[in-house]
Amino acid sequence: MKNPHSPLIPSALPKPASFHEGVKPDGTANTFFHGFGALGLKKRGHGGRSWIQIDRTGESKVVTLDKATLMRQCGLPARDLRLLDPLFVYPSTILGREKAIVVSLEQIRCIIMADDIFLMNSLDDCVLQYESELCHRLQTMKDQSDNLPFEFKALELALEVASASLDSQVTELEIEIYPVLDELASSISTVNLEHVRRLKSHLLALTHRVQKVRDGIEQLMDDDGDMAEMYLTEKKERMEAYLYRDRYLNVVPAGNWISTSAPVSPTCSSSGQPEKASNSTIMSFSRHESSTGSSNRGRHVEELEMLLEAYFVVTDNTLSKLLSLKEYVDDTEDFINIKLL
Repeated sequence: MKNPHSPLIPSALPKPASFHEGVKPDGTANTFFHGFGALGLKKRGHGGRSWIQIDRTGESKVVTLDKATLMRQCGLPARDLRLLDPLFVYPSTILGREKAIVVSLEQIRCIIMADDIFLMNSLDDCVLQYESELCHRLQTMKDQSDNLPFEFKALELALEVASASLDSQVTELEIEIYPVLDELASSISTVNLEHVRRLKSHLLALTHRVQKVRDGIEQLMDDDGDMAEMYLTEKKERMEAYLYRDRYLNVVPAGNWISTSAPVSPTCSSSGQPEKASNSTIMSFSRHESSTGSSNRGRHVEELEMLLEAYFVVTDNTLSKLLSLKEYVDDTEDFINIKLL
């Protein structure tokens, strides 16, 4: 799939909102260390975490949200938020939920919704790159006709940044390891053997990471139901239309709006304040969705599948380079063993 976008991070872009915000690697306070880490973390379950909120117009700001607020706002269970916690090591994951898409791809850890995205704040290069490029693309394409919904734009960039980062690391490893292997083949020494051992360990770890990203994309492509869940804009629009019809037909009695934590996007009243759907309306909408939604989602599942397939090919190619590199390492080891006989 041809990438219609400009190269990542044009030099003329303004600094992202997170640039001036000193945050810990986990997004809890000020520090000058890059990337995710466990140093200086707050006790789990206490205080808020720093997030970069980006809306569909490309405007970004840094917000501090505790876990309970984030769960309520995004309609997510605690187990989904744990996938984004830098204290835990989880494989790369993309999950479709009622109101959100949970993304954990390398250092890109975010919650994508129909109208905005919550990106875990960090000074990691990939996070800064993602924020700056997403804001640039959204602002540039604001007045252009684009059928790709906001959530897919955000997801596509997460896949693009993660796959590009992994491929770059593989290229660097190739540049380093081939001369070392050739040197070892011509001169067997303890120093050369130790160097190759360290590089092989790095090779295996990188292969595991690339494999997890590739498998995560493939698993998502194999499940039409999960892909359908990720079309957040369409679900939000259908819910708003359904609520409007309910009000028009007086299905919901006046004054019967009640607060609910169900993961459904609210509509707005004439005063601009969000209106809350009743439990009966939500249940009725769910039954309506189950009976009519599947046929309407087919086209969009295909659209998302094409997007995922493009990055599956990219990561599969990266994995192939790693497997070829491992084969070269194994051949060199066999050659060394023969020479030592």
